[in-house]
Amino acid sequence: MSQCVSVKSSLRFLATMAIVCCAVVFAQQPAQAQEQGARPAAGGGGQTRPGAVVAPLFLKVEWVRPSSQTGQVPVIQENILDPNVQMIWYGPGAKQLLTTGTPGSDVTPFGVWSGACEAPFAITFKLKSSYADLTGLANVRWFVKTSGFHEVRPVVKLPDGTLLVADLSFTAVPMLVESEFSLQGLRWLKLDPDRIVTLGRTPAPNNETWVPDPDLSKVDEVGFVDLMPGSGHGTGGYIQLGQIEVFAKAVPRDAASISGKNK
Repeated sequence: MSQCVSVKSSLRFLATMAIVCCAVVFAQQPAQAQEQGARPAAGGGGQTRPGAVVAPLFLKVEWVRPSSQTGQVPVIQENILDPNVQMIWYGPGAKQLLTTGTPGSDVTPFGVWSGACEAPFAITFKLKSSYADLTGLANVRWFVKTSGFHEVRPVVKLPDGTLLVADLSFTAVPMLVESEFSLQGLRWLKLDPDRIVTLGRTPAPNNETWVPDPDLSKVDEVGFVDLMPGSGHGTGGYIQLGQIEVFAKAVPRDAASISGKNK
């Protein structure tokens, strides 16, 4: 009799533990599904939040050496692999920008170098068919190297011809390093396209110089600037850039604008 009672008690205990374990497992499943971001079953009322869409590649500056060049020489349009990417020079020192490095080398990649530039300069790039929308998830990726107190800063040109330089600087970069950044939330100063010096505002309340909220949804050109003259050959002072990529939505230019600029 005692054995029968013992067996019955054991069975009740095991059944109770099984119910408790099942309850714990079922209670944990919704929490785990929520933590893992599980997608709701088909036909359910809930929907998962769509992932952010990265801006597409708008233009790519890949430096190459055409057959007409040998050694370290001034940079020309043909140094850009993509014929759809147009390069624009600003400032007295721009045409003194030289090529550097070895095409195809991972150790000394081919690019541009400013040591011989005797005055400040800016270089920008554009697509003849499209403006760049640099808002939202747009960004820029480039390889930079600097020497001395030289700095690389991003530059944009708006459709009305205004040239702007950002308060974002890349300095003290002893090796060619890849950097990726957004142009959102930066402060901007006007840049004189002929002298490549920063300009104030007119009128300027409280001596304010920053350009208030420039519209980056339709940018004509994107590039970089060096506000100091180079020190010559050697390691005294220069900037160096390798490959440059701009990720942004393309905004078509109107036909009249394109035909007018091609004349």
